[in-house]
Amino acid sequence: MLRSGGADLTIAGGIREFGRATPAALAVRDGDRALTYAALDERSSRLANALLLLHLKPGDRVALLCGNRLEYPEIAAGIAKAGLVLVPVNPRLTAPEVDFILGHSGARVLIADDALAASVPSFTGAVICIGGSSLGLEYEGWIGAAPAKDPWVAVDERDPFCITYTAGTTGDPKGVLISHRSRCLTFYATALEWGLGPGRRTIAVAPMYHGAGFAFAYAAVYCGATVSMLRSFDPHLLLDMIRRERAQSVFLVPTHAQLIRGAVREVPELPSLDTLYFNAAALPKVLKEWVFEAFPGVGVHELYGSTEAGVVTNLRPPDARRKAGSVGHPWFATQVRVVGPDGQPVGPGEPGELYSRSPYLMNGYHDNPAATAVCTTDDGYLTSGDIVVADDEGFISIVDRVKDLIITGGVNVYPRDVEEVLLTHSSVVEAAVVGEPDDRWGERVVAYLVCREAIEATALDAHLRARLAGYKVPKEFKIIAALPRNAAGKVLKRELRSTP
Repeated sequence: MLRSGGADLTIAGGIREFGRATPAALAVRDGDRALTYAALDERSSRLANALLLLHLKPGDRVALLCGNRLEYPEIAAGIAKAGLVLVPVNPRLTAPEVDFILGHSGARVLIADDALAASVPSFTGAVICIGGSSLGLEYEGWIGAAPAKDPWVAVDERDPFCITYTAGTTGDPKGVLISHRSRCLTFYATALEWGLGPGRRTIAVAPMYHGAGFAFAYAAVYCGATVSMLRSFDPHLLLDMIRRERAQSVFLVPTHAQLIRGAVREVPELPSLDTLYFNAAALPKVLKEWVFEAFPGVGVHELYGSTEAGVVTNLRPPDARRKAGSVGHPWFATQVRVVGPDGQPVGPGEPGELYSRSPYLMNGYHDNPAATAVCTTDDGYLTSGDIVVADDEGFISIVDRVKDLIITGGVNVYPRDVEEVLLTHSSVVEAAVVGEPDDRWGERVVAYLVCREAIEATALDAHLRARLAGYKVPKEFKIIAALPRNAAGKVLKRELRSTP
């Protein structure tokens, strides 16, 4: 019987293939720097060999601390070519937070942007510096001295290519083990769904250390397209890059759309752009309608997923307006089930917890079998931790996080219901609703708001009471300058609950 052997899927595969098929095609652009596929293939091989010369063994971990820049794809591919495991690190973390990730992952090498030296803790492994040498070996000289021949270290496609650390919403961050197979299939499905294939152009807007940011930027070089690096988000700079780079498919999070809306009076014509796809948090209906108007003729997708599950659902352009508020149907090769508190499936229109099963699921949490067991089932499903409703056509809508459900006076309140109505008020820019302890009701509903102008609580109360049941109306409205968010754009409600 034939075996796949060396044909196993690895995230280095696409770069190897297009390094031969289209060597002169542009793979990565970063300002005035650029790499062809031939150069990307060669440089990633040099990096692989440089790592192997450090006497690393297959499966050893290599941490990467940097933002979106030209070197990111070649480092990820080179680590894979060497049979090692990438540990992407958020460049916004403090040295103690970085220290935890390096220690927990067991990283033996750290590749870091020299500009982030202040975030690097004391580390006993090898340190390689991009753009300097204050912490260790200088990156360009290090890879330049290594052989250019691809080492072709054997990799099992079900082994992890990376350990991605969660934001740590409760306790220490957890390391999510993501396999080569999971991400390679994600890349191919991304090319099919959002057009990231040969000859296409995109921009790495979301940070690449994050699961979605990496998947949707790296999918470009895996599938023969071109990705341009946006170093830090700026609405005007992004729109100018789309025009200048003639980008066609671009991934954003709702916060990006909100920032563009607030900074730009009118979005300029962008004739190359044909696809926008959103993830990380629910796209409020009011904001989604603005996206339709600001980017006419552009297909708008809204997808849903997580680091642990990968992409779970997608709402495609033909249904984008008709099913606004939904995240669509299960994605390619994905099965879902919606269950009630008793673990039994619920019917259409009934809220329940969403579970999914697909080839994109994580392998588990690194060194944490107990946490893995809590979120998985014996038959291979993974909980999303979200409460959803599926309608009679199978379209799924996210009601709220299980942990964000508010129980006030024994009645369930889903914060998103209240947030959507708050956003229909002309003065409200952003809204987050949480439950806070209350001696009488158990929890009281509290709204945190970012507003365009001063507004009285009585006016907000009246606006909501005309549209919501009384028990859903917040007992308190707190106006703040900005909602706390992680790098993926998700609101950190735990921080709001601790706001005095």
